Amino acid sequence: MKYVRVDSVLPEDLIKEIQKYIQGEYIYIPSCPESRKKWGEKSNNRDYLNNRNADICRKHMAGQTIRSLAEEFYLSDSSIKKIIYKK
Repeated sequence: MKYVRVDSVLPEDLIKEIQKYIQGEYIYIPSCPESRKKWGEKSNNRDYLNNRNADICRKHMAGQTIRSLAEEFYLSDSSIKKIIYKK
């Protein structure tokens, strides 16, 4: 998050209206919910993890043990169990 001077982005009459409610303080204006991306969508981490988890489930269905999956994917046994039993 970066700071922007209000007088460079808002009209003078709107600034005066806002000053009726708050003066000399920082104010956070969140982005519109419609324009927000979910976690990992911008960096493709979400897709990577979904693909990895699907791969873990496929390998488990094919007979690979939880212990061997944990070692292969560098996760704990309990993390592998959460992924397998969630699907």
